[in-house]
Amino acid sequence: MVEPIQIERRKLFEHVAEHLQGLILSGELAPGARLPPERELQNAFGVGRPAIREALITLERAGLIEIGNGLPARVARPSAAGLLTAMVPTVRHMLSTTEGNRSFQAIRLLVEVGLVRQAAKQATPDLIRDLKAALDTNWACLDRPEDFIKSDVAFHYVIGAFSGDPAILAIHGAVQDWLLDQRKVAGREPGERERACEAHAGIFAAIEAQDPDAAEAAMRAHLHSGWASYWKHVADV
Repeated sequence: MVEPIQIERRKLFEHVAEHLQGLILSGELAPGARLPPERELQNAFGVGRPAIREALITLERAGLIEIGNGLPARVARPSAAGLLTAMVPTVRHMLSTTEGNRSFQAIRLLVEVGLVRQAAKQATPDLIRDLKAALDTNWACLDRPEDFIKSDVAFHYVIGAFSGDPAILAIHGAVQDWLLDQRKVAGREPGERERACEAHAGIFAAIEAQDPDAAEAAMRAHLHSGWASYWKHVADV
């Protein structure tokens, strides 16, 4: 005899959200298009206002629609920033674990290596100027730990911003708190700030010389050194 199968009864708002999501992903509701008024949606789905409101909130959290104060809900225009904003809670949850931190360090290595190689190949006078300014600020903050951490992250931001890719900037914004925390913990290792500045100077020199191989080697060594310092002190967090 077959055992009874327990099928979870879905909530009304989930059915509404799924249907509207299908219309958005199929293109029937195009980016920028207004969704029907709540009362019209209530009549169309045969549900009450709470179910419609919950469905719209679900779609907003997923980055599929935008809800303004007193304005009709609109289909969101796809963007890297919107995608990453929706992913932030999941990212933060991953970063709360050792495995998650190691995974993000591996991802960061791939991204930073690609960015620094591109910067070295396509270095412009503006990039050299901005990167030199970031490096000078980095050195100037050696005796101010909190400011140093910010200048450290800012140096890497200049390299990322040079790519001109909005997805890179969105990624940086999404994980900035993680980057600051990594550098704060690593900074407990004696001499870490000095080593970081020296490493940044090496990266800058390679980019200025338009030597992508040297830039990649300098970036890899810098990241691995910083992470070694981080893992020595992460148990103290």
